Amino acid sequence: MTVSSPCIRQCCLNEKDICLGCFRSLQEILAWSSMSDSEKQHILKDATERKAQASPAFKNTIFDHPK
Repeated sequence: MTVSSPCIRQCCLNEKDICLGCFRSLQEILAWSSMSDSEKQHILKDATERKAQASPAFKNTIFDHPK
């Protein structure tokens, strides 16, 4: 099983270098292609938690994944 990138091509970094499209850090984005599937799963979990903690203004934007 290969873990797909959560990138939605709506990249915009906040002041902490977190992408408001996928909620990965810049370092996580840059390292993604060299990570194991286990590492990618961990990053996806962290990104989901970041999104849950994000300001409500960013939770319902064009950056959200289609449902």
